[in-house]
Amino acid sequence: MEAFTEGLLTALQPMNILWIILGGFLGTIVGMLPGLGPATAVAVLIPVTFGMNPVSALILMAAIYYGAMYGGSRSSILLNTPGDGSAIAATFDGYPMAKKGQAGQAMAISAVASFIGGIMAVFGFILLAKPLANFALKFGPAEYFLLMLLTLSAIVSLSLGKMVKGFIAMLIGLLISTVGIDTQSGVYRFTLDIPHLSEGIEFLIVIIGVYAIGEVLYNFLTIDKQKKEKKKIGKLWFTKEQWKRSKWPILRQGPIGFIVGVLPGAGGSIASMISYSTEKQLSKKPKEFGEGAVEGLAAPESSNNAASVGAMIPLLTMGIPGSGTTAVMLGALIMLGIRPGPMLFENDPGLVWTFINSMFIGNIALIVINIALVGLLVKILDTPPKVLYPIILLLAFIGTYTLGYSTIDFYILLIFGLLGLVLKLMDFPLAPMVLAVIVGADMEQNFRMAMLSSNGSLGVFFGSLVSIGLVILIILSLGYPLLMNAMQKRRMRKDEENIEDAM
Repeated sequence: MEAFTEGLLTALQPMNILWIILGGFLGTIVGMLPGLGPATAVAVLIPVTFGMNPVSALILMAAIYYGAMYGGSRSSILLNTPGDGSAIAATFDGYPMAKKGQAGQAMAISAVASFIGGIMAVFGFILLAKPLANFALKFGPAEYFLLMLLTLSAIVSLSLGKMVKGFIAMLIGLLISTVGIDTQSGVYRFTLDIPHLSEGIEFLIVIIGVYAIGEVLYNFLTIDKQKKEKKKIGKLWFTKEQWKRSKWPILRQGPIGFIVGVLPGAGGSIASMISYSTEKQLSKKPKEFGEGAVEGLAAPESSNNAASVGAMIPLLTMGIPGSGTTAVMLGALIMLGIRPGPMLFENDPGLVWTFINSMFIGNIALIVINIALVGLLVKILDTPPKVLYPIILLLAFIGTYTLGYSTIDFYILLIFGLLGLVLKLMDFPLAPMVLAVIVGADMEQNFRMAMLSSNGSLGVFFGSLVSIGLVILIILSLGYPLLMNAMQKRRMRKDEENIEDAM
């Protein structure tokens, strides 16, 4: 209790409050920009932290991290352009809500969901840090492969009615993820003798191309129709009905996101996709998902913010980065003289409790910042298309260039923009392809390591209770929607037969 009180008083020091607010604001802004996710923001600001107190530096970096989780959904909702992989799920229902004139309501419920998910995750951090760290150690290559397979099966199952197209989109994504040097054999794969492709294709370029460039190209094709439409901004706060539909998804998916975030390498992308899929399967109105269902936005927003807090557990308790951003933070902490690991909680409890209390304060500051920005940001929808689309293209190209400082990435960006346009015109779901690109490389490596460790035996994927549980979840994620759909069709046929008999 003494360490908690000391940490709270330290976190409430004026300079630390300033770092929390500054980091949260910068994270929110950076999270909105395509390609410039939290990892980039933290990496750019590492030199700023060198002269700082180590505790303040950790607070600043963490505030940027979960601030970017809040901000990533802003551009997803307004422009259908995710700022980062974890914000992809916000496009599914957030952008349709904006098109219906509910942009203000979407951003308000997104901010509240992120806040509640973050606060739940901080409580989870306090209570479960060490047990969950030990649980994460039980995940070997087989378990990680099955976890990623579960994510892909869950997102494909969302494409009910066009699951074949969902599988095809996923396979395209997996093929894209194989481009580059095979890390185990050293063989060049699908590089077309272009040296730049030897490192593979950056998944953020795929996201920016498919969503930002593809969306702009699609809108150019329908710009005449858009000119006739009167844009509506809508209310700046959600209704009682929207809150009623959102509160339980928020409370359910926050803990799921937190647990997924604890697993090294999982991150917000996987957490938000699993939460969205789970909520759709639990919903009484699954057909509304993808058309502007408020719970379809609230659930992944709660989940991905909780995942960002969960990712801090393996970082601080084991020195293992739980995401790309925490990998950057690990390097910065070591340079600052902080040695994450099991002894950190024993040797420096003041730092740990100050950090935990700063996350409470940070989430409160961020909901205030994000709600205050709603009125300003929704005005983006008033921008004429001939002004807005060039700005989106400019941000897309700037974001792409900052990833590798190579003009070759511009050509890759345009290729994926055209691919995104073609897939959208042919009514292919984009999410399975993009998620497959994100997890594909790690999925392949974990599969091969699992097979090597078992001398080629598939039994390794049933070798632990965790593995068996994941296999069952994979089967359920694919089978449950199909079963529900079949039962619904059978019920409809019975109703039609009853009507005919009555006539």
